[in-house]
Amino acid sequence: MRLVVLGSAGSFPAPDSAASSYLVQAEDADGRTWSVVLDLGNGALGPLQRYGDPTALDAVALSHLHADHVADMAVLGVLRRYHPAGALPPLRVLGPEGTVERLAQLAGKDPATHTAEQFAVEAWAPGRPVTVGPLTLEPVPVVHPIPAFGMRVTGPSEDDPARTVTLAYSGDTDACPGLDALATDADVLLAEAAYVEGRDDHLRGVHLTGRRAGEAAARGGARRLVLTHIPAWNDPHVPLAEASAAYAGPVTLAQPGLTIPL
Repeated sequence: MRLVVLGSAGSFPAPDSAASSYLVQAEDADGRTWSVVLDLGNGALGPLQRYGDPTALDAVALSHLHADHVADMAVLGVLRRYHPAGALPPLRVLGPEGTVERLAQLAGKDPATHTAEQFAVEAWAPGRPVTVGPLTLEPVPVVHPIPAFGMRVTGPSEDDPARTVTLAYSGDTDACPGLDALATDADVLLAEAAYVEGRDDHLRGVHLTGRRAGEAAARGGARRLVLTHIPAWNDPHVPLAEASAAYAGPVTLAQPGLTIPL
């Protein structure tokens, strides 16, 4: 299993990064490559095309329905509907309750994503894992102003397919029991760090700081922490320093194109 960062900007695209989007791939026992995208924020469809045919995805998993995590679902629908190859089977989409209505809202009067022709939507059920080829996705409710989920993704190790590894993705959240559950024994914790200690202390229940992400990684025994969803107006070295002060393991900043074998 491997993680490829497509976009890591928080809340809106940055000059050099799309908004949140992450490609997870793994090979099954027959050598087939399975591809799942975690979120598809503004601008993410562009870099996705560097890593293969976006019409060949096996699933898209949406953490929540804010635009910086789902906006490019609208143009993915356009690409799928008008692709010269002709009609495509509906793409499996996993997301919170209300995903169908949100995709229709994004499409507006364009019919490309308004119907089940393009997307077969399934609602997350907490505690109910979903299997996509060799990957298992487990949704975990987290704290955000709208219904939101983090995801634990388990699959075969890149180096030893007989060994199972875990990627934990926070989605958007503040510190909460769900974040701790995600981080527990994760090989990689991909955690947002949109807020800054001292500046944003009055804003709770929305986002993590680097310190809070680091504390969750430390409590859960995660083996690596990757910080993402950092807005363009923040200096990314600030959350990096905050997280490193709270967590003794390796800390990395997510950047477009970063590839992490698990």
